[in-house]
Amino acid sequence: MTTTSPFGRVLTAMVSPMKADRSLDPDGARRLVDHLLDTGHDGIVVNGTTGESATLSDDESIEMVRLVVEAVDGRAAVVAGVGSNATAHSVEMAARAVDAGATGLLLVSPYYNKPTQAGLVAHCHAVADSTDLPVMLYDIPGRTGIPFTTETLVELAAHDRIVAVKDAKGDAAATTKVMTETDLLYFSGDDATTLPWLALGAVGTVSVVGHVAGREYAAMVAAVDRGDLAAARDIHRRLVPAVEAIMTPSQGAIMAKAALVELGVIDHATVRLPLVESPPEHLDILRAGLKESGLL
Repeated sequence: MTTTSPFGRVLTAMVSPMKADRSLDPDGARRLVDHLLDTGHDGIVVNGTTGESATLSDDESIEMVRLVVEAVDGRAAVVAGVGSNATAHSVEMAARAVDAGATGLLLVSPYYNKPTQAGLVAHCHAVADSTDLPVMLYDIPGRTGIPFTTETLVELAAHDRIVAVKDAKGDAAATTKVMTETDLLYFSGDDATTLPWLALGAVGTVSVVGHVAGREYAAMVAAVDRGDLAAARDIHRRLVPAVEAIMTPSQGAIMAKAALVELGVIDHATVRLPLVESPPEHLDILRAGLKESGLL
């Protein structure tokens, strides 16, 4: 892999393993980190959407960062999600993530209160100015209601510490324009578009399916690096059943935990309300998709 990135290039937005009583499972988290590092990852995102950040307390979020930092032990980047719809809260969580040992920050656009683009720029500048860590913006308007416009991304790219975008907006034309006009490092934030985004010039992926397909995504990135699109396309096509099985029956965090239980990596597929565990029919879809992709 030839492109330099402070976040790594093959990342998974890690689930937060939980015990049957819905408390955090530190041992499960450590086993999961080892599994991710053993399967091709050079970065891990903690407290993203798939980590159920919305239902973790602030203290639990920082506990997860500390657990992952300790388990990684310098072997990979640890990117902490610090997004909030309150700028002061994001600044506070960024400082706590630094203290916990994070090596990068993931910053989603503020959700629900729908700031203007000027407010979005001010929010991102405030968080980026508050630490010395590199920042990856997270553009996922389907969840937040607020996209980063092309003009906003170009403006934010001028900040020394805003260096990357996790893109789940799915606008290839807009993505290409930002890549052309800035030095922002792009990461696919949607497993279905990983190969197309790599072909456009993305440097890597922040995956959900990577929980079970890290080696495959590492091989895909390497194939694109060496210009072997045929090999990358073969991997992409082989993973389609797994991507569909994890991302479409219900919700990524729910299905990723179920998949990790199937592989024996974690003990429980427990999620916190309002998420609920997979019903039997979803587990049947999951097992079939994993088997068809050669992952189970």
